Amino acid sequence: MTDLRVLSSDRFELGEGGRWVGDQVVLVDIPAGRLFGTSAADPQGLTVLASTPVPLAAVAPVQDAPGSWVAAAGTGFWLLAADGVRQVAAPEPVTGKEWRMNDAVADPAGRFWAGSMACDQSPRNGALYRFDPDGRTHTVLTGLTIANGPAFTADGRTMFLSDTPLGHVDRFDVDPASGELSGRRPFLRFESGEGAPDGISLDADGFLWVALFGGGAVRRYRPDGELDRVVPVPARQPTSVCVAGSRLVVTSGRGGLDDPGPEDGAVLVGDAGVEGVRARPVRLPAS
Repeated sequence: MTDLRVLSSDRFELGEGGRWVGDQVVLVDIPAGRLFGTSAADPQGLTVLASTPVPLAAVAPVQDAPGSWVAAAGTGFWLLAADGVRQVAAPEPVTGKEWRMNDAVADPAGRFWAGSMACDQSPRNGALYRFDPDGRTHTVLTGLTIANGPAFTADGRTMFLSDTPLGHVDRFDVDPASGELSGRRPFLRFESGEGAPDGISLDADGFLWVALFGGGAVRRYRPDGELDRVVPVPARQPTSVCVAGSRLVVTSGRGGLDDPGPEDGAVLVGDAGVEGVRARPVRLPAS
């Protein structure tokens, strides 16, 4: 069994977006608009790397630009760089309600994919967007509620996406050249008592890790969907999970809890026993 320890005294309203980037792990506190980092080899505490004036949902590194990030933040895509923080693209809203971007990740081709959600979490008011290397944005899927993930296989031909309130993780075929999706099909379905699938990620073996919000656990699934492992989390609301090197990193949130416990909102780390995959970089248009 993997034992998790609390990384630091920091407690987040809604921690998210754990990623292995270079020699560090990065993660965000969404409502605070802050990006944090810690050593991947020996995580001992968190350092603020950047901040945004809007909720910051997730980041990916920029190709050939160490220390720069593309972020899903507020209602658009932002660039966090040494010369400042600015919005670089704004996708079309799919709802008349107040909304924001949610979890996001780059695929092997350098495209940046981000989910969205209505701030009141109302059904079918979220979408999945794609920010391409040519600077254009595309609305890829609509009718989602709270889109989390996505996660891409090493060849870029398969994408996994969770819709948290529905308890669904779906699998898609991806055209690696164009980024077009097809062949949507169920991969995992969770009952309400198990928790809701939030952040997801793939390790070097191609197994899918799922953070179960409200379920106090993360799970690892084989490529055929069979359960491989359950890791208890001493926080009720795990929000993201990644493997950095062989280190398991889990974020969580305190938001919505009437009586948060001492570990709720913490970042937790432990030995994964498997190897992870570094976050892929985003390719930006030439300036």
